[in-house]
Amino acid sequence: MTDENRLNQRELERYRQRVSDRYPVQRALVGGARVDDAHGAAPQRERGPEFVVILVSDAFGGVPWLERVHQCGSLWDAFEMGSRAVVHCYTAAEYERKVEQLPAVRMVAERGLELLPEPA
Repeated sequence: MTDENRLNQRELERYRQRVSDRYPVQRALVGGARVDDAHGAAPQRERGPEFVVILVSDAFGGVPWLERVHQCGSLWDAFEMGSRAVVHCYTAAEYERKVEQLPAVRMVAERGLELLPEPA
């Protein structure tokens, strides 16, 4: 695997911790073109966003959508990761609906990396 296809696992863990310090995160996933690269996707393809992050926390309930996305997005270190991320923040119920409704969310749910252990 070349350096450009490696993911900064240390920074992903630090990001997960920064978010978890604010919200009790039940699920954290990262996908996007860089994750696909790390899994050996062909270079000749439509890339889409470099990183797509999905955070699931029932603590997001009552927090306006833009506020939760702004707060969690501002914790992402684009310099360390090499690119910005598209961040999605959902309650568990919202996440279940969005997996069905949004292809980008479904793709990350199916092929993304778990940043937390699988829920029990």
